[in-house]
Amino acid sequence: MRKTMPVLIAAMTLSGGLAGCGEASPRTTTTPTPAPGKPSQLATAQFAVAASVGSQPSALTYDAALIPTTGTATVTEAVTGNRTTVTLTVRGVPTNHQFGAHVHAKKCGPQPADAGPHYQNMNDPVTPSTNPEYANARNEVWLDLTTDGQGSASATSTVDWRFRPGEANSVVIHAMHTATEPGKAGTAGGRLACITAPFGP
Repeated sequence: MRKTMPVLIAAMTLSGGLAGCGEASPRTTTTPTPAPGKPSQLATAQFAVAASVGSQPSALTYDAALIPTTGTATVTEAVTGNRTTVTLTVRGVPTNHQFGAHVHAKKCGPQPADAGPHYQNMNDPVTPSTNPEYANARNEVWLDLTTDGQGSASATSTVDWRFRPGEANSVVIHAMHTATEPGKAGTAGGRLACITAPFGP
């Protein structure tokens, strides 16, 4: 018995080790990669007031009268070949209201300007960019919204390019629809809210 006990213990240990080496573990979870062209949800959140320090909520409001903390936003991205489709959906904001919205370069921060400039496929050498050759809906992602009687709206933009890795990180909601004339192209009034959404690969 003294000789067989260590052998039994070793066998049990080996058996348990082999059982843990199976191809699938009940604790293992994987997130499937979206199929080409299938929308991937980058962000969905309720708007919140910016924190004074530290990490920030995913969706920030800088004007709670126009983008209340009861409102929500969802951002999705779908890529097919070299074409990118971005959709912004908002709910619980003022009814029958026009907003501008664009993809911006940086993440949201406590200050409206923290999101940086619009993301551009071809960068304007002059900043801020108000030249229609660069500030347009083909070179940027514009998502202007007009809410319905329930305070909901959705806008989709499709462009013939893909985001450069790490260079597009948020969607900013502005006070009015986007201007297109020279000297004002791409402008849409004050920054009312921001949703952090990392675009691209």
